[in-house]
Amino acid sequence: MRPWNLLLSTALFVGTASTAFAESDAAAEKADKAKTSAQAAPAKTFSTGVAKGRDLLDTAISASTLDETDLPKLGVPSVAGIVANLPGIRAETSGVDGFSALTVRGLPLSADGTRYVQIQEDGLPVLEFGDIHLAGVDTFVRADIGLSQIQSIRGGSASTFASNSPGGVINLISKTGETEGGTLLVSSGLGYDLHRADFEYGAPLGEGWRFHIGGFFHEGEGPREVGYTGTRGGQIKVNLTHTFAGGYIRFYGKYLDDRQALYSLFPLQISGTNDSPKFSNLPGTDIKRDTLNSKYVSSLTGVDDQNNPTRVDLHDGIRGVSKAVGLEAQFEIGDWTVTDKFRFASNSGAYNENISLLTLPAAAMVATFGGPGAVLSYVGGPNNGKPVTDLAGLNGNGLLSVPIYVHADLNNLDNVTNDLRASRTFAMGEGKLTTTAGVYYSSQNVDMYWSLTNGLEGYAAHGKGTRFDLTAADGTHITDAGILAYGFISGAPLFTYHRRYDVNYRVLAPYASANYQIGKLSIGGSLRLDTGKVSGSLYGADLGGGRNGASAIDVNGDGVISLPETQVSVLPLSRPGNVGYNYHYVSYSAGVNYRVAEPLSVFARYSRGGRAGAERLLFTPQQDPDTGKLTDSSAAYGIVKQAEAGVKLRKDGVSLFLTGFWASTGESGFQIGADADGNAKVISYSRSYSAKGLELEGEVQRGPFSLALGATYAKSKIDRDTTNPAIEGNRPRHQPSLFFSARPQFQQGMVTFGATVNGTTSSYAQDTNVLKQPGYVIVSPYLFVRPVERLELGLTAFNAFDKLAFVNVSAAAIPALGVVNAQTLNGRTVTGSVRLSF
Repeated sequence: MRPWNLLLSTALFVGTASTAFAESDAAAEKADKAKTSAQAAPAKTFSTGVAKGRDLLDTAISASTLDETDLPKLGVPSVAGIVANLPGIRAETSGVDGFSALTVRGLPLSADGTRYVQIQEDGLPVLEFGDIHLAGVDTFVRADIGLSQIQSIRGGSASTFASNSPGGVINLISKTGETEGGTLLVSSGLGYDLHRADFEYGAPLGEGWRFHIGGFFHEGEGPREVGYTGTRGGQIKVNLTHTFAGGYIRFYGKYLDDRQALYSLFPLQISGTNDSPKFSNLPGTDIKRDTLNSKYVSSLTGVDDQNNPTRVDLHDGIRGVSKAVGLEAQFEIGDWTVTDKFRFASNSGAYNENISLLTLPAAAMVATFGGPGAVLSYVGGPNNGKPVTDLAGLNGNGLLSVPIYVHADLNNLDNVTNDLRASRTFAMGEGKLTTTAGVYYSSQNVDMYWSLTNGLEGYAAHGKGTRFDLTAADGTHITDAGILAYGFISGAPLFTYHRRYDVNYRVLAPYASANYQIGKLSIGGSLRLDTGKVSGSLYGADLGGGRNGASAIDVNGDGVISLPETQVSVLPLSRPGNVGYNYHYVSYSAGVNYRVAEPLSVFARYSRGGRAGAERLLFTPQQDPDTGKLTDSSAAYGIVKQAEAGVKLRKDGVSLFLTGFWASTGESGFQIGADADGNAKVISYSRSYSAKGLELEGEVQRGPFSLALGATYAKSKIDRDTTNPAIEGNRPRHQPSLFFSARPQFQQGMVTFGATVNGTTSSYAQDTNVLKQPGYVIVSPYLFVRPVERLELGLTAFNAFDKLAFVNVSAAAIPALGVVNAQTLNGRTVTGSVRLSF
């Protein structure tokens, strides 16, 4: 379902992806990207979510920027880790691109991905949908020194300038070579194995032409001990711009091929009470530095999407490949300014994760699956083939795990995106009216295959975990080279999603906006109509209708059907399900801004925005696989209603933005939760939520000292749950009451030093609101010294105090075994760098 047949006609028809960032002209673009601080450019023009760039104090929006001087100081390279420093943005990440979750202002963080926030690259969405399971947006986008800045808009106005973005838009903006110069940045882990080189160079070429090229390459084990080269790859981006009277045209391309080891859940001990739990490492392990990845567990046997035996390279981790080309243009037709953007991106890759389904003492695990007298022996590693003689002392902790090896082939997530808009300003009496009309089109493919396999593993530190074979007393091999089941345990489905889907989503969205400004008063509104057409095929035994889901296959090719090979999960290729439905919804937003005085303004806004459901609607009762239709047409999309009001102050080196907000939404889908024993569990749900709170953004500059602050207080609630009414009124899982960031800095002469501080209060591990997930404060200092012109030496220390900071505790309550699986931020990682400008 590759959209080559759409490419030419689409380019001629409209022109670009959902652009919430307008470029008024080449001069405005240059000024925008030269911004260094709110104090250096107090009247900075912001173009996010507005028809034309305007001073933030004249707009009824909440918007923020991280520029190229901010990015190196944050101490994290991942996209999610970076944007977590934007006010209002709540990010869950362990520092790996492609394995994160983002939300904004208390909207639910019910599953992985970015359901309510759209991530863009140069004004175009990386993927049309932010919450495609196992294919996060940040799989296909990276941050490097080729970035000029990251802009964000939060709140309802975003929903009418971009599809599927009711909570906000985050845009990574590239440099475009306005002035000649370049940078080479070489960095290396100090105490951990990871080396990286970034470069960028741009220059005018004469006669209105300019170019920019940049990218990075990194390689090494990574900040955690996996025992192999867990990180390898990079990207290169190039753009060529020609400016002329009244506009510009730009061509650009990107090639990304990067893989990173996935830092998923890892076990640790838990005691105390559900309200005040105490956590400690298992003997011989460190959750901040260890993972279930191992040099001894490098591959996985199974079947592919044609039910043929195959072998998967688990050391690929999360791998994203993106090849993109694009065109952007702006020109004037009479009094109208026309902006057109277009991009085609070919996206593919792989996803590999190890999640513990069941944890037991080794003796209990052996008895459960092997029976009395069963023998456990090593598979791989220095003890390969040897029996385990001391089950209680296994790996120093005496535990065995039944992991789920989740593998996904990201066959085709190609997208074509186009956005064409025209703007004009009219003089109306003593005021002016700015109008915009546009049309957006996209085609997004989602062609993926999931396979699930179960093994038998022990918990070992430093990437030295191994699988184990289990042999019954009568000599029956319970496992197959450490594999307990190819998707099934004891004939019952482990999870119901051994699946393949090949689906295309087409979106057409006309939109319009108008803003009238007279004196100190600005009044504006915008409207968008999204229409979607969804078509494709599904393959999965859980579609029902007598579709077969298991078969005996000689997976390892040894000529013998072992016990695990008697029931291998397969796809019913002769009985595909169908997908075929349409949807449409309306988004609108209206706001008023009053500039009380030169340094002070107040604003208010009400919005109704929508976001379409993507593949998470498939394989659910909401979609009929025989007809392809939805059983309830309203399930195709969700609506987010928002109200916000705030005050903005900027004077004498101080800026302060304070916004009160309210939001409500409903959603249906599934999430990976946990039962009372801490074991992984798929939870289906249909709920409505609400949130209200305050968002603060501030910055102060006093001589060599500066301080940037961001804080969000949100009171979130599950209003209704048709699948589990008992949790109504509870706080949604992973939603703290307060999260914040601060960046104090001192800069004098050749020295700059400061810190990035990120923190969050406690939240609940699951929606049942029993076990609390502790909050944290992470301090990440930095020091940069410029001994000579154009040379900078840097030192950053993420999590300098080596705090245990939880991203996800996978348990509903303290289990009887006293062991839970958790995902945490990395421990202390110190990085040195050398930066040469030329």
